[in-house]
Amino acid sequence: MTLPASWTAPIAEPDHQRMLQARTRQGVLTKPPGSLGRLEELAITLSGQLGTDQPAIDRVHIAVFAGDHGVCAEGISAFPQTVTAQMIANFAHGGAAISVLARQLGATLEVVNLGTVAEVDPGLAGVVDDVIMPGTRNLAIEPAMAHEQLAAALAAGDRAAARAAAAGAQLFIGGDMGIGNTTSAAALACALLDRSPTELAGPGTGLSAAGVSHKAAVIERALVRHGTGRDPVDLLASLGGLEIAALAGAFVGAASRGIPVLVDGFIVSVAALVATRQHPALRPWLHFGHQSAEPGHRSVLAALDAHPLLQLDMRLGEGSGAATAVPLLRAACALHNQMASFAQAGIDGSA
Repeated sequence: MTLPASWTAPIAEPDHQRMLQARTRQGVLTKPPGSLGRLEELAITLSGQLGTDQPAIDRVHIAVFAGDHGVCAEGISAFPQTVTAQMIANFAHGGAAISVLARQLGATLEVVNLGTVAEVDPGLAGVVDDVIMPGTRNLAIEPAMAHEQLAAALAAGDRAAARAAAAGAQLFIGGDMGIGNTTSAAALACALLDRSPTELAGPGTGLSAAGVSHKAAVIERALVRHGTGRDPVDLLASLGGLEIAALAGAFVGAASRGIPVLVDGFIVSVAALVATRQHPALRPWLHFGHQSAEPGHRSVLAALDAHPLLQLDMRLGEGSGAATAVPLLRAACALHNQMASFAQAGIDGSA
């Protein structure tokens, strides 16, 4: 199995000297120290990640990774798998939530088709055809992917990060689309965190309480089949989805190219958790957009020591929660760059 170079190479740390300089600047701006709260820390962190005294989040690259899941054969979703391909078309035509948010932000949006059960219309604008297989296999009874297919998904994510870097992106957002992917994400989270499926399985696309119980039972079967291995690559191949693996590859690829990452909801956070288990040095490059209404997200965020910017009871996916948080990062940069110091404003500072 040939993995992307970024998946096995070291990740550099953000520029600590820039962060020290940014913290010093925050201390002389016309405000009591710390009075802008987490906006101050965002600006400091972004200064180090971007390697500049004037951090800015003007160029945002959003990549939505799409793929189907064989575990849908177990009846774990309220929606049919045809929706995945239909939503790819909706993204391309500008009708999805993330399409609207990307336009509002002036962000670049691409959709990476990794493999769907239903056919995707060819030639859709903004859709990258990186098809690996027509969806994963049923993780309840067999590994979701062969290791070669996993490597291809990681590489597809890395290529998306490379496109973001080539476009001069100052922020990378990964989104997900795939009917059944909350089951895959919950299975991965249970394996990584040694938690019960009854704790982490949620309604996903809108399951009833009985549906959630059935979903938890399916995940339990998958965990028993998988055994006790905790290697990130083996976990992804056994329990993951094409889009989850691509997200993990994209996050490592973005960080290795010096691009900060804004993490979305439950599925995307599970991909980040897998990636940080492989690459602990990835964690300083991650920001977290929101806490999803999906019940397992809180546990995943806690494992990542993550403090999301928003809590709006969103659970759509697509990168929509992360995109909603971008204005906060932009506000943090503007305040850092444009506020006057006490000396510039002729105001007496604190003693």
